[in-house]
Amino acid sequence: MKNMFRRRAALIASLLAALLPLSHAQAQTAHKIRYEEVVRSVLYVPMYVGIQKGMFNDAGIEMSMKTSQGTDKGMAALLSGSADIVLIGPEASIYVANSESPVKPIVFAGLTATDGFLLMGRKPDANFDWSKLKGSKIMSFRPGSNPDIFLEAALRKKGLDPKKDLTLVSNIGPAARTGAWLAGQNDYATFLEPEASSLEKQGKAFPLGAVGKEVGMVDYTVFTTTDAYLKKNRAAVQAWTQAVAKAQQYTAAAPAGELADLVGSYFTGLSKAELVSAIERYQQLQLWKKTPMVEKQAMDQLQDMLVQGGVLEAGKKVDYARFVDMGLVQSLAQK
Repeated sequence: MKNMFRRRAALIASLLAALLPLSHAQAQTAHKIRYEEVVRSVLYVPMYVGIQKGMFNDAGIEMSMKTSQGTDKGMAALLSGSADIVLIGPEASIYVANSESPVKPIVFAGLTATDGFLLMGRKPDANFDWSKLKGSKIMSFRPGSNPDIFLEAALRKKGLDPKKDLTLVSNIGPAARTGAWLAGQNDYATFLEPEASSLEKQGKAFPLGAVGKEVGMVDYTVFTTTDAYLKKNRAAVQAWTQAVAKAQQYTAAAPAGELADLVGSYFTGLSKAELVSAIERYQQLQLWKKTPMVEKQAMDQLQDMLVQGGVLEAGKKVDYARFVDMGLVQSLAQK
């Protein structure tokens, strides 16, 4: 364990040394990248910080950005060639690795350290215990998606069988979830920030627990491209990885108020006080990675969760090297 912490500390130190401004010549080389994020969320603050602080521009990247509204849609955009880099859950790359698709996705950098969803109920409950969920209906996400898999894993850790002890309602699309909740559907639900804070302010939902806190540190959203794009555009993906690493280091050191000022334009429906509160909540949960490294242990644990959830056969676990390439992150540490 001590050796693992030493390795991580050494990696962070070496990344810091590598994150120096690019030369003028490097900055003159423009990499045009079509990027899609899975959803718009406070969970992805480090990415918005990197954009607002000009870190991607400094890396010579000209970026267009869209919001996919779902990992499945983000993966579809990647495989169809309409996006070059996507921010999605790593579970999608595992599924495609087992498919007949000739195009294979590659995870090359991580952004979030675990699930950022909050378990919310219709009433505040200072004495909440997860056992109270028994017999209830919980609004979840598409079966097999990371939000669903992580929630199931949290429930199991709390002694609940997600298939027998309660009902996970998974047929409501991401964009329709808040409306469904406000219409009175389901007893509990999981929400990301800023929806969680917005509903809490309205007195319509109250945080009871954090899924990621129960599951532990397992990479939740990662930057993904295709094997073909990475082979042809490795310099562009390397520049992206360096910008991400700089953004992560900045985010880790900045106070919530400063981060709120930087990313407020992405969340126009929130006041600064609400945004600060949402950021502080995620800071306390340590959801943002300090380096882009995605470790094998985390991906092995994710695949165990997929098997337990019944969406991956035990014999079809995918070798880490088949869908993860940490060469770009490691090259930063070697500079």
